[in-house]
Amino acid sequence: MKETTAQQPGTYNPQSIEPFWQQRWEAGNAFRVAEDPKRSKYYCLVMFPYPSGRIHMGHVRNYVIGDVVARYKSMRGLNVLHPMGWDAFGLPAENAAIERGVHPSHWTDENMLYMRTQLRRLGLSYDWEREVATCKPDYYKWNQWFFLKMHERGLAYKKMSAVNWCPSCETVLANEQVIDGACWRCDSAVVQKELSQWFFKITAYAEELLSGCDRLSGWPERVLTMQRNWIGKSVGVEADFPLADQKNQAIRIFTTRQDTLFGATFVTLAPEHPIVEELLKGRKNASEVRNFIERTKKQDKTVRTAEGAEKEGIFTGAYAVNPMTKERIPIWIGNFVLMEYGTGAIMCVPAHDQRDFEFAKKYRIPIRVVIQSASPPAAGGPEGTLQSEELTAAYVEETGKLVDSGKFSGLSPHEALEKIAVFIESEKLGARKVNYKLRDWGISRQRYWGTPIPILYCDKCGTVPVPYDDLPVTLPQDVPLTGKGGSPLLEDKTFLNVKCPRCKSPARRETDTMDTFVDSSWYFLRYLSPGLNTAPFDMKSAAYWMPVDQYIGGIEHAVLHLLYARFFTKVVRDLGLVKTNEPFTNLLTQGMVCMETYRCEEHRWLFPGEVIGSEKDGWRCPHCSRPAMRGRVEKMSKSKKNIVDPEQLIATYGADTARLFSLFAAPPEKDLEWNDAGVEGASRFLNRVWRLVTSHAGSQTATGTEWTAALRRVTHRTIKKVTEDLDKSFQFNTAVAALMEFYNAITDWEREVGAAQNGEALDEAIRTLVILLSPFAPHIAEELWKRLGHAGSVFMQPWPRWTEAALATDEITIVIQINGKLRSQIRVPADSDEKEIQSSALADSKIREWLKGQSPKKVIYVKGRLVNIVV
Repeated sequence: MKETTAQQPGTYNPQSIEPFWQQRWEAGNAFRVAEDPKRSKYYCLVMFPYPSGRIHMGHVRNYVIGDVVARYKSMRGLNVLHPMGWDAFGLPAENAAIERGVHPSHWTDENMLYMRTQLRRLGLSYDWEREVATCKPDYYKWNQWFFLKMHERGLAYKKMSAVNWCPSCETVLANEQVIDGACWRCDSAVVQKELSQWFFKITAYAEELLSGCDRLSGWPERVLTMQRNWIGKSVGVEADFPLADQKNQAIRIFTTRQDTLFGATFVTLAPEHPIVEELLKGRKNASEVRNFIERTKKQDKTVRTAEGAEKEGIFTGAYAVNPMTKERIPIWIGNFVLMEYGTGAIMCVPAHDQRDFEFAKKYRIPIRVVIQSASPPAAGGPEGTLQSEELTAAYVEETGKLVDSGKFSGLSPHEALEKIAVFIESEKLGARKVNYKLRDWGISRQRYWGTPIPILYCDKCGTVPVPYDDLPVTLPQDVPLTGKGGSPLLEDKTFLNVKCPRCKSPARRETDTMDTFVDSSWYFLRYLSPGLNTAPFDMKSAAYWMPVDQYIGGIEHAVLHLLYARFFTKVVRDLGLVKTNEPFTNLLTQGMVCMETYRCEEHRWLFPGEVIGSEKDGWRCPHCSRPAMRGRVEKMSKSKKNIVDPEQLIATYGADTARLFSLFAAPPEKDLEWNDAGVEGASRFLNRVWRLVTSHAGSQTATGTEWTAALRRVTHRTIKKVTEDLDKSFQFNTAVAALMEFYNAITDWEREVGAAQNGEALDEAIRTLVILLSPFAPHIAEELWKRLGHAGSVFMQPWPRWTEAALATDEITIVIQINGKLRSQIRVPADSDEKEIQSSALADSKIREWLKGQSPKKVIYVKGRLVNIVV
C-alpha cells in the first residue's frame, strides 16, 4: 500500500479506504482544537449518548448530521469545537448489572469502549481528547460542587412531597419522566408516594426561562411552545371564599378569569388540600369522601388532569360563600385539581368553562350565565339570549358583555378583568397573582448508579453539607445490587456512617443519588476543559467557546434536558462562572429513523427483510407462512424487531454510504423512513463519483484551452446551492441532491464535448465535486483528493466560493413534462416571461408529437425550471 493512498487503482473499496483514513486522522490529531483568539469559534455539539452497548441508526443519523456541520464550518475557516462523551449514569446500567451479575461500572466501561469504536468507524470528526463520562468521579465531583453552591443560595432544599414513584424501578421520577402515567424507562404504572426529597428551585428562574424563549430565534417554534406550556405562566387573582359555617376561615382560590366570579356556583378542592379534614369533621359522609380521596391519590396526576380523562368528584357536605354574590355554594373535591398548581382550590364557573360545565351537568350543580355573547353558539338563539338551562356547551369566548355581575354588568370581559382585580384588592378579598405550572425539580433518586448527594445528617448539627475539600463523595464499589428495597447505599455501613465535620459526632450520609439529568445539564461546559481538577471548567475557555453555536438532538428532550440545561446555565452565570444567559444559540431537532412494519397474527412484528413472498403473490411470515399484513411506519425499536444494524450496513456498503443515505433520505427535522433501495442508490452514486474522478486523475489536460461557460455555470450554481443549503437551514438532503445533479451535468458535458476538450472547466468541476462531497462522505473525498494529485487533506481546503459572473447566463434550460414525465427540454432567453415559455414548450416538435392534437387541461410553470403539461 502506498503512503498516499488507501488502495491501488481499481474499483471503489470502502473497506480499505475508510480504516486507512481514520488511522491517518487519528495519527495526525486532525480534529484536535484549542482556543485561538485570532479566529472566530464555532461550537458544534450533538447530545451525548447513553452507553447502552450498541449504536443504532438513530445514533448514526444524529451524529452524522453534527459531523457534516462541524466539517463544513471548519472548511469555512471557523475554529470548530466538536466533542463527544457519555451520559453514563442511570437505571439501565444498574438493572443490567443486576441481570448479568456484574458491576454497573464494568458494564458501562465495556459499552463505552465498544460504542467509541463504532463511532470512530463512522469517520466522525470528534476531538476525543475532550471525552467525558458522567459516571467518573472527576466528573460527578462537580455535580456535587454545584449542589453545594445551590444549597448555599437556597436553590437546593429538602421537603416532604408527594412524588411520582415507579414500583418497578423503586425510585422517584420527575413529572417530565412520567409519560401517560407510566415510567419513561420501564413503562410500569406510576403511583403517588410521600417522601422526603431534595429539590432544585428551578421556579426561582421561571420568569427568566419563559421570557428567554422569546430570544431563542434559532430554536424550533415547536420546542419553544412546549417549554412555554411546561412553564405555564398564568396571570390572575387569588380570592378568598369564606367558609359558610366557620368564622374567620376561608378557601383561597386562584383564577385567571375573575371576570366570571359572579358565575361561580361551586368550589372544588384538590384531594390533598390541607383544609379537607377540617371540612369533614362531624360529616356523615366523611368515610365515603376519604375513600374517594385515597383512590384519587393513587392515580397518576398527569392522567387525572389529562384533557380527555373523566372528571370525578364528591361533595364534602360543606359550603363556602361567593365573595361577589354572597351566596352559599357547595365545596367539592375533584380529581382534576392539583395541590401543586395555584392554591389547590378553584372556583368553578360551569357556564363559561367546559370542564366545569361537564362536571356540573354530571352532578346537577347550578349553572349561571354571567357573560352574554353577540351570537351565542351554545344556545343558537339571537343576540343576548344565552340561557343556563338551554346551554349544550360552555360559552368560553372572552367577548360579549357581563350580565348579572353587579356594578360590572355591561363591561366587556377584558375591561372587567382589570376592574374586578382592583375591586378585590381594594376590598381586601384577595390579591393579584402570577402562577406558574412549573414545579421545582425533584432530584432525589433511591438507586445506586448516580451522583451521591453531598449531605450529612448529624443528631447535634442537623443537616450538614459535605465540605468542599472532601469532594468527591464517591460511590462504594462493593454494594449488593438487587433492585429491591430502596437505595443500595443503605446497605453499605462504611459509606453510610461517618463523622460530622463540625462536631465530630457520629453522622449519617444521604443515600439518595441525583437525577441523571443533573449530569447532562452542564456537560457542554466540562468539554471546554475536561482535565481540569481545580474547577468544573476553565472560565477563560468558557468565555471563548460559549454559548454552543449549534446543538443537535431529539425532540423528546424538549422539556427534560433542554429546560434543565437552560436553568443550570443561569445558575452558573449567577455564580459568576460564565457570562452567557443561554447555553444553546441554535437547536436542530432531528427526526426519528422509521421502517415500514408487517404483522403476523402469531409472530406479530416483522420487518421487511424478514417477510417472504412478493408484492404480487402476497407477503408471508417466515416462521409460520401465515399472511403478513403491511403495518404502519414505526420508529425502529428492538421490541418491534425492525432494527437495522449499522455495523452490518457499514460492513456491506461502507460508512460513507451509511452517512450519505441518512442525510439524503429526508430533511433532518423529518422522520427518515428506512429504504434498502435508498441505501443501494447512495452506494451507486459514490461508485460513479469514484469512477469519474479516478478516470480523470490520470488524464493529461491541456493548458490554455477555452473555458466552457456552460460547465462552469453548473459548477458555480452547485457551489451556491450546497452552500446555501448548509448555511441557511441545514437541508442536507437537497444539498446531496444538488451533488447528484452536478455529477450528471459533468458526465453529460464529457459525453457531449469529448475528451479532447478536457480543460480548465472540467478540472474545476471535478475538484469542486470532491470538495463539496467531503463533509458528507469524508473518506472517499480524502482518497479522491489524493488521487487528483493534491497534497494535504481535502479538509484543509477552503470552501469553494461562487462568482456571480460565472452564474450569469443569456439562456436557461427549461424541462418539459407531460403528466409529470420528462418528454423534452428547450433553451429560452433568461428574461422570458411565463407566457412566452409556455408557448415555446407547446410549440416544441417533440411535445407536439406526444400530444397528438390533444388540448392540455392545464399547463403548470415552475419558474426557471420546468413546464408540466397535464392532459
